[in-house]
Amino acid sequence: MAKVAITVNGSEAKNIFPTFILGSSSVSLGDELIIFFCPGGAPAMVKGVIEKMEGKGMPNLLELFEGVRNLGGKIYVCELALEAKDLKKEDIRDGVEIIGATAFMDEVKDATVTFSF
Repeated sequence: MAKVAITVNGSEAKNIFPTFILGSSSVSLGDELIIFFCPGGAPAMVKGVIEKMEGKGMPNLLELFEGVRNLGGKIYVCELALEAKDLKKEDIRDGVEIIGATAFMDEVKDATVTFSF
């Protein structure tokens, strides 16, 4: 089993689709998955945002998100994003935890596979 860490620093479809496609593939194989949305990516984790993202021939992002959560994947938003992007805790989708960068780094220090989008 691998430990997979994905950082996301963009909130456009080109950042979010690969995050959840690779993330859901990883967690479905039994890997430990940690996704961390930096301030630049955090707006994608606002309630209702991924439901609006589409791509030709691409899977449904909400289904991928739910699949990652249901299979035990961890999804975090950086606490700095709240002030930097004028977000409130209640804006963030259910199932997403707000943590600091230090906590994220501690959790992924032994990651065997890393991606950044």
